[in-house]
Amino acid sequence: MATKNKTNKSVKKRIKVTGTGKLKHGKVGRRHLNAHMTGKRKRQLRAAGIIGDRPKVQKKYKIALGVL
Repeated sequence: MATKNKTNKSVKKRIKVTGTGKLKHGKVGRRHLNAHMTGKRKRQLRAAGIIGDRPKVQKKYKIALGVL
């Protein structure tokens, strides 16, 4: 008997799906060792990263999230 695929919980905690179907994630490099970074760099890291123009990567994560 076929069973449903389980959602990958680690992906669920890191990625959210936007209303238009793009994937939103937090950027890397913000946890520690920030003292040497310029203010501009830290500001840019605050904004969410979007996986919008890479269909193969989007499909992989959407399967893991159970959206597809």
